[in-house]
Amino acid sequence: MSLALSMDFEFKTTIEKAWTALTDSSKLAKWITENDFKPVVGHRFQFRHQPSEYWDGIVDGEVLIVDPPNRLSYSWATGDERHTVTWTIQDLGDGKVNLHLEQTGFSNVHGLEGARYGWGEWFGKFEQALDQ
Repeated sequence: MSLALSMDFEFKTTIEKAWTALTDSSKLAKWITENDFKPVVGHRFQFRHQPSEYWDGIVDGEVLIVDPPNRLSYSWATGDERHTVTWTIQDLGDGKVNLHLEQTGFSNVHGLEGARYGWGEWFGKFEQALDQ
């Protein structure tokens, strides 16, 4: 069984700034973690989080789709879990943008709920990356 996470985040910004916050390595570091991400199809990268006794802190990824400024997708692998993360950015007009997150490939509900919590926490810092 494969479970999917679907979340939407609305921000007062431009679609270009939202795209940059999702694709620029230094901006990603401000709201997610240190990384070597590049928005180039086929690029392999890592998100490097603080390790814990349960996890080495590494998320391995590969860029799958780059369609600026509307769609970005990459693989997301940690331990035995292999997911696909897809972002769809929509300009809502009036200076507002919606970011739709779809993360597929969860093998259990605990991982799904952990990801929901994690993305919620990270998006608390997303606006900081927009302003820089």
